Amino acid sequence: MPRRTASAAPRVPMPAQPAAERVRNFEEVALGYTFDMAVAEARRCLQCKRPQCVRGCPVEVPIPAFIAHLAAGDVAAAYRAVKTANSLPAICGRVCPQETQCEGACILGRKAEPVAIGRLERFVADQYVHVDACDLLTGARDCVPVDPSRRVACIGSGPASLTVAGYLSSRGARVTVFEALHEVGGVLVYGIPEFRLPKDRIVAKEVRALGTQQVEFVTNRVGGKTFSIRDLFEQGFSAVFIGVGAGLPRFLGIPGENLNGVFTANEYLTRVNLGRAYDFPNHDTPVILGRNVTVYGAGNVAMDAARTALRLGAASVSVVYRRTVADMPARREEIEHAREEGVIMQTLAAPLAFSGDERFALRSVTLQEMELGEPDASGRRRPVPVAGRTRELETDLAIIAVGTRANPLLLASEPDIAVDGRGYIVVDEATGETSMPGVYAGGDIVTGAATVIQAMGAGRRAARAIARRLGCPVE
Repeated sequence: MPRRTASAAPRVPMPAQPAAERVRNFEEVALGYTFDMAVAEARRCLQCKRPQCVRGCPVEVPIPAFIAHLAAGDVAAAYRAVKTANSLPAICGRVCPQETQCEGACILGRKAEPVAIGRLERFVADQYVHVDACDLLTGARDCVPVDPSRRVACIGSGPASLTVAGYLSSRGARVTVFEALHEVGGVLVYGIPEFRLPKDRIVAKEVRALGTQQVEFVTNRVGGKTFSIRDLFEQGFSAVFIGVGAGLPRFLGIPGENLNGVFTANEYLTRVNLGRAYDFPNHDTPVILGRNVTVYGAGNVAMDAARTALRLGAASVSVVYRRTVADMPARREEIEHAREEGVIMQTLAAPLAFSGDERFALRSVTLQEMELGEPDASGRRRPVPVAGRTRELETDLAIIAVGTRANPLLLASEPDIAVDGRGYIVVDEATGETSMPGVYAGGDIVTGAATVIQAMGAGRRAARAIARRLGCPVE
């Protein structure tokens, strides 16, 4: 395909539900490209000789190749190219921060808007009709027959473990995935709302394909409590991958956090997403329906919680953040969608205390007004309190979304696995192997909270190392 110039056509906008409509439902906000839209966007690609977009992708998808196939109208070939590196493109195309990864490195973005790589990846994954499980996992019907003697256990069923399971099962290993909850998918199911990532249509499709490829899923099994890693080796597993995430929530450490109506985002979103509280009365999961909701934090999780509360009927939802909107770590798209839907950004404010009534029900929060001072160690201007400037904000539901830390449940019973000072697993960066031979780890339990694609990249590196250990073919 001939190289194009930077005078490419404008970026093709993503169709979306109107804000006034989507705020009343949990259906997907972004509607996806049509075929013609996808081809038009693909043809904006410069087909660079030294593509920086590939370097910006944690799993190194051959982006120019898949886009070239799509520009020529060959969706099946585009899908095969994507699947050589990315086992979950329909998911990544929806939730990964492409603007700081592949699209952030796009050369076209230096003079114009970058190619919408994530949207094209989503289109290809959504459109391609696979023939069988192996076809869905790899983009080609060339999977190695499963050998029952090559047994691998994955603890946790999030994106890192699903990547390991897909890679190894397509190369002949017999994989068993152990999940503590009653549904497979990890953060893809309990953490990300339906309006950003449909569970049955997208996540379940990937899980079903793995099941057809003889991956076994065992739910309601808590690593460190109902089994240990040594138990797995005694049962005949040759290698173990730990992909349990970092799901222990952080708190604000202010008075009143024990009042009724104060939740962590982990609990709130798990009730709504995994428990399907949004689908009442078909699912009767209890959740507080706040009228005046406040959310603390400004990452993607905070935006997810705020937008969820609106959809559950809140009259007002405010995101409280001690810096400005420009400083928010959430994706720009998520911030824009939240503001379009009516989320109020209470910036330059920090919570001091929650107050309740005589029945210990949350009624208000005291906010300290802030201003930006000198830059901190990260280079951002540090928020500092404005002396004597506080205000009261009415709230009957507060959602704390200020990050997570490593859950020690599994690791407390595994003293042979080295952890760092924050409780995260120490691994060999090239292979993902821990200090316990034959045990590998990847994702948030190693790095702390990161992106889906970064967890998948770690899973892919570990899967390659495990494949070599077991004598499976490695590309």
